[in-house]
Amino acid sequence: MRTYGQLLRTPEFTPLFVATSAQVAASTVSGLALGVLVYGATRSPLLAALSMFGPSLAQVIGATALLSAADRLPPRAALTGIALAFGLGTAVLAAPGLPVWAVFAVVLGLGVVASLGGGVKWGLLNEILPRNGYLLGRSVMNMTVGALQICGFAAGGVLVAGLSARGTLLVSAALYLAEAAIIRWGLSDRPPRATGRPSAAATWRTNARLWSSAPRRYVYLALWVPNGLIVGCESLFVPYAPEHAGLLFAVAAAGMLAGDTLVGRFIPAEWRGRLGAPLRLLLAIPYLVFALEPGVPVAAVAIALASAGYAASLLLQERLMTLTPEEMSGHALGLHSSGMLTMQGVGAALAGAVAQVTSATTAMAVMAALSVAVTLALADGLRS
Repeated sequence: MRTYGQLLRTPEFTPLFVATSAQVAASTVSGLALGVLVYGATRSPLLAALSMFGPSLAQVIGATALLSAADRLPPRAALTGIALAFGLGTAVLAAPGLPVWAVFAVVLGLGVVASLGGGVKWGLLNEILPRNGYLLGRSVMNMTVGALQICGFAAGGVLVAGLSARGTLLVSAALYLAEAAIIRWGLSDRPPRATGRPSAAATWRTNARLWSSAPRRYVYLALWVPNGLIVGCESLFVPYAPEHAGLLFAVAAAGMLAGDTLVGRFIPAEWRGRLGAPLRLLLAIPYLVFALEPGVPVAAVAIALASAGYAASLLLQERLMTLTPEEMSGHALGLHSSGMLTMQGVGAALAGAVAQVTSATTAMAVMAALSVAVTLALADGLRS
């Protein structure tokens, strides 16, 4: 499968694509609104970063206790329930007078719920598409993320200015409810991919089996760590340039969109193996310019260039699927998603802590340097 036409003609891909689009729009708008709300109330770079990316830390609960459900629950029912939970939780966040500690309690609770979403959704995508269509399908999903983040951060800035941060959160809640409706009535009721009851013990057994393979270990580490450290840089956009944070998030999304489009559609298969490490380095190196405390125009160019490096994750996911049995695909992709989001939360917390005692620009340069170091350390283990 090499064309977008073939992809869109695949049964059930379109409703999953539309539902994912609604979810991305909702999370983009709500993330910006929440970051603005918390930073305005606390003036803390650490708390602002954690409000936007800290819920990802809760993904570690899913990775260690809940992931066995990714292949053992009916996909439509699971995805509908997750979307409804996010709609309700986001509406609660919009409540006037909600204290900061309660905001973090809600978003961490939503992070636990979301820990199932990646495994269920990407396992379903792997089930809907033929084996040779997963890379193209996932690249289209990532391109959608990039395009909607460009629009979402721009629209989020307008909504925050026009409706307030709390009003913007209500708009996001409505988008989550739309996602739930699309999933419920747009997807067929497929059975679970695996038998047995979900349990923490089953999750640990499958995690251990996935982690026991050295090639898979290196792929997981490369998917999680360099990415998470650079998301730590992104978590500081609001403290770095409060009035221009929406613009910086938008150019980051544009760079990611360009990279995913190029790698997912136009790079021949024989070239892909050579591009992984250069793309992971591209993801980090431009952020080193923040050591010089650049102005917003230079920062925007560096961010757009760096974000093209996120396309490295497409190549790593393709390799992960070739290393994983079909019946474990949902769990394997869920472990990737949960681990990646957990590391993004760790990156945001680490970046916020460094910024708290230095500055946002210094912290961004430090995170970029760490990402480069990790990519170089993993290079030997990822060679074919």
